[in-house]
Amino acid sequence: MDNSVSVPLFVAEISGNHNGDLQRALNIVQAVASAGARAVKIQTYTAETITMDIDSDEFKVSKNHELWGGRTLYNLYEEAFTPWEWHKPIFDKARELGVLPFSTPFDESAVDFLESLDCPIYKIASLEIVDLPLIGVVAATGKPLILSTGTATLDEVSDAISAARLGGATDITTLVCTSSYPAKAKDANLSRMKTLHELFGVKVGLSDHTLGSAVAVAATALGASVIEKHVTLHRADGGVDSAFSMEPGELKQMILDINDASAAVGDPNTWRTDAEEESVRLRPSLRFEHDLPIGSVLDSTNFRSVRPAGGLSPKEAKNILGKKVNQPISRGQAVTWDLLE
Repeated sequence: MDNSVSVPLFVAEISGNHNGDLQRALNIVQAVASAGARAVKIQTYTAETITMDIDSDEFKVSKNHELWGGRTLYNLYEEAFTPWEWHKPIFDKARELGVLPFSTPFDESAVDFLESLDCPIYKIASLEIVDLPLIGVVAATGKPLILSTGTATLDEVSDAISAARLGGATDITTLVCTSSYPAKAKDANLSRMKTLHELFGVKVGLSDHTLGSAVAVAATALGASVIEKHVTLHRADGGVDSAFSMEPGELKQMILDINDASAAVGDPNTWRTDAEEESVRLRPSLRFEHDLPIGSVLDSTNFRSVRPAGGLSPKEAKNILGKKVNQPISRGQAVTWDLLE
């Protein structure tokens, strides 16, 4: 990967945190814009387009799931989906605030609808990484494409990237993702970003479901170009995604931390900086230990290495032994070659 690190595009994911209220969705857009997010994302599906209304165990989330155990997929997505008539006001609000709006489509009809809104970027969700026909349809738009890789094997990632390129996508970003809600930091495996970049020549980033900001900051330092986190107004308000979502204040602090992490990586070829000027001035150098008359011959008791700089480097100590001073010396005076015979 490139050793230089730029500030990643931070994407605030609304998902189902609108809790069925358009005004709440718009308020989230306002909040993430104020917090410094550069993009906001929603999801484009209906319960009918993403699953079937069947009440069987196959069509239910496993009972032991921490958040959604036992719920039918249809019921879950009926609660979480963003009504399509809300998309335009959400997009308009984001654009008004200078934030980039985009979405994750889950079928071809969603792509057609999002094209009518001039959606500037598309994301493929982790579970849909195996839906190569959908990836092909999205790629054919020619828009930048973000692929989330949660649940995928490396071969499946390869197939998805191939399908995207075959479909016409030229701007592809893959996101390392742990499709667990909430996810644990130990499962993030951020080193996969380097693997994805080196194997496929794509940009890389993180879709993060962990709590807090540590994983996102670490991903930034490792070269992430995109960071995505779910955002809500208040976790206490509940909702399908609230348990692993950030509140606006937390989001603002995390974006500051991400920016700092990006700046901290810096340039591998830069060593001393202007910011260190005062510290450089205070480094140790050779200074005379005593007042000395002209002609005094130096031995190890006449000088020593002390702060500040200004005198010869301490490494020259052995080279000045036996030298004579050519003028009277004051205690603390810097030892310099022009004072020595």
